[in-house]
Amino acid sequence: MHNKISTMFFKEFDIRWSDLDANRHLANSAYINFMSHTRMAYLGQLGFNQKSMAKHDIGPVIFYEHMYYFKEAFAGKPVKVSLGFKGMSENGMFFEFQHDFYDSEGKNFARCEMMGAWMDLKARKLTGLPQVFLDAFGEMEKDENFKVLTKEDTRKHMRIPADL
Repeated sequence: MHNKISTMFFKEFDIRWSDLDANRHLANSAYINFMSHTRMAYLGQLGFNQKSMAKHDIGPVIFYEHMYYFKEAFAGKPVKVSLGFKGMSENGMFFEFQHDFYDSEGKNFARCEMMGAWMDLKARKLTGLPQVFLDAFGEMEKDENFKVLTKEDTRKHMRIPADL
């Protein structure tokens, strides 16, 4: 279950020709791009932007994005993408969001559960957030099932690389 729709952050998109795949419906890559744009639009409102992240030498990394497709989406009508804040570690290192995709009639046609972390771009290691960003996340509306994340939560879909 996710947040009440009336309290979610939404970003609206038109499906462009370049967003379609060979089957003439919304391509997988477009879903990823719409979600990323939605996240960064919301985070930008909280003060996370290229300039502020560069000042602190941090950047986001994505561990996974699990997509669930319920119905096709086609060009010609706008779609809305929501952002739900599902979890964060106490130091802000790990975060979890849920995106839902809605057609022009409000029908939920896809969902994504994603998890990521923040990286210190100089040390190239995962890092907690500076207090200014922790404060910004503290202002963000949390999902009704919000969870304080631990390192173990990042391993729930553990996959080990298999080299050639």
